[in-house]
Amino acid sequence: MSADNDSAVGEQPASRAKEPAKKAARASGAASSARPGKTDGKTVGNTAEPAGKVARVKPAGKEPATVKPVVKKAAAKKTASKVTAAKGTSAGAVPPEEVASPGAPQGKAASKAKSTATSKRAPKATGTGTATGRPVGAKPESHLAMVRRARRINRELAEVYPYAHPELDFRNPFELLVATVLSAQTTDLRVNQTTPGLFAAYPTPEDLAAANPEEVEAIIRPTGFFRAKTKSIMGLATALRDEFGGEVPGRLEDLVKLPGVGRKTANVVLGNAFGVPGITVDTHFGRLVRRFKWTEQDDPEKVEAEICAIFPKSEWTMLSHRVVFHGRRICHARKPACGACPIAPLCPSYGEGETDPEKARKLLKYEKGGLPGQRLSPPPDYPGLPAPPLGAG
Repeated sequence: MSADNDSAVGEQPASRAKEPAKKAARASGAASSARPGKTDGKTVGNTAEPAGKVARVKPAGKEPATVKPVVKKAAAKKTASKVTAAKGTSAGAVPPEEVASPGAPQGKAASKAKSTATSKRAPKATGTGTATGRPVGAKPESHLAMVRRARRINRELAEVYPYAHPELDFRNPFELLVATVLSAQTTDLRVNQTTPGLFAAYPTPEDLAAANPEEVEAIIRPTGFFRAKTKSIMGLATALRDEFGGEVPGRLEDLVKLPGVGRKTANVVLGNAFGVPGITVDTHFGRLVRRFKWTEQDDPEKVEAEICAIFPKSEWTMLSHRVVFHGRRICHARKPACGACPIAPLCPSYGEGETDPEKARKLLKYEKGGLPGQRLSPPPDYPGLPAPPLGAG
């Protein structure tokens, strides 16, 4: 049997092809001269048709047709189906995915193959998740990158607020200590408007310790919580008189033992009255360092520890002033003036507030907004206006 016949044998059952072969042999009387074909191991006629058709046998005496043209036709049809699928569908054409071709997966296998091919062609979704343009799903900022960004923000704030300073009026450590205790739950402006009368009446710790509590309450009433604050400032004055010889101590561990004095107050006094570096974590400072993504902590002592680890010790006191200045003037609690913020390109929270430049400028406070500052006696290099005294409007 030739190789050509082996390659073109159909897949029809032998029973259907066997009968025509016998009839053809009887009619011609030359059944022995016929060249047998083979289907599923059984002899049929002298030729074979492609799969799906019944084999036909030529009458005796004629040259049997070769199977090569049939093979070529089948190959031509296969090639045509591939070309049609490649060109895509047109009006009245069958979609490529519906054209069956030899060897193509069928049923569930075909659906799975089609789904895989589609998913490989689909483009990946992209987008930005922050105002700074970081893509969604981008790699989180490393600690080193955050430290570098934090120190750059500090440098930028130093250029914006070269005059940053404590916004409480004071002339000595005792006045700064008392003023800082009074500043709880009120503004520095209100404290500055109140302390001139208090220190005029009680200029030393000994004087305040011996004062009439009701008279002290009447003086400091504008600062709020005046009864509790009176108890605190008279208690610390008594402790300074009895334990420290009337002098404010210059150590953190001593200051925090005084009534009404915590780490925040102690760092304010140490940094601004004694030149000892310290981080002052008030409400403004805590809010901004979380917006800057320098820390995620809420506890003031944990915030202080993490920020101290980012900056050199020599920067701690001035960093506190710059951040607080920025929080009071631009990066407000309820509506930050993002559109007027000089460090907006470095801020991962840009967009939480007003981004329109014109509207943002209207939100600026104190000297940034052309308004008086909080100190009645500001430093000589302060570019803004002094605050008015109590009762001046």
